[in-house]
Amino acid sequence: MAKKRDDVYGDHISNRFNDELLALKTRFLKMGGLVETQIDSAVKALIDGDGYLAEEIRAKDRTVDRMEMDIDEEAMLIIARRQPTARDLRLVISVIRMVADLERVGDEAKKIAKFAIKLTEEGQAPQGYVEVRNIGAHVMGMLHDSLDAFARLDSEQALRVMKEDKRVDEEYQAAARTLLTFMMEDPRNISRCMSVMWVLRALERVGDHACNIAENVIFMVKGEDVRHTPMEEAERVVGR
Repeated sequence: MAKKRDDVYGDHISNRFNDELLALKTRFLKMGGLVETQIDSAVKALIDGDGYLAEEIRAKDRTVDRMEMDIDEEAMLIIARRQPTARDLRLVISVIRMVADLERVGDEAKKIAKFAIKLTEEGQAPQGYVEVRNIGAHVMGMLHDSLDAFARLDSEQALRVMKEDKRVDEEYQAAARTLLTFMMEDPRNISRCMSVMWVLRALERVGDHACNIAENVIFMVKGEDVRHTPMEEAERVVGR
C-alpha cells in the first residue's frame, strides 16, 4: 500500500490534484526564498556601499514580478479545473493573497537598492545605519517565520509573527526620531538622512507584509479571517 503523504493538503483521491496543490505551495515558497534574499542583499548593499550588488537586486525584480504572474495563473487554473472547496479553496485563495505581498516585498527591496546606489554615490555613510541593520534583521526574521509557518501550517507561529509587528512600528518610530535629531543638529545631513528614513520606511513595510502572510496562514489553518481584527480575537481563533 502506498504511504499517505504527510500533508494536510495531500489526501485527495486524485493524485493529480494532490500534485497541483503541492506544486503551488512549492512555487510560492520558492518565490518567498527569492524575496528573502532580495531584502537581505539590499540591506547588505546599503551598509557595505556595494553599488554592484544593488544593481543586481534591481535587475532581479523582474524575476519576482514574473513569478507572481505565473503563480496567480497556476492558482486560477486550479480553481477552474478542480473547483476546490473548504480547506483547498482557502489554500488557493491564501496563496493568491500572499503572493501579492511577496511581490510588494520585492518592490521594497528594489527601493532600498535604489537608495543604496544613491548613498554610495554620495560617499560619506550617513547616520542611521545601525537602525537599518537592527530593523532589517527584525523584519527579515518575521518574513522568514511567516513563510515557515505557511510551509508547516503552523498557526501559532503565524500568531507570533503578527505580535512582532507592533515592536517593529515602535523601532521605526524611535529610529525616525533619532534621524530627525541628526538633521536638526547639522542641515548638511538632511539629504542623506532622508534617504535612510525612506529605507527604514521600506523595511517597516516588509514587516507589514510578513504580518499579512501570517494572517493568511491562520485563515488557511483555522478557517477564520483575522485581518483587521484585534489581537485578542486572533489569539482566540488560534487557541480554539
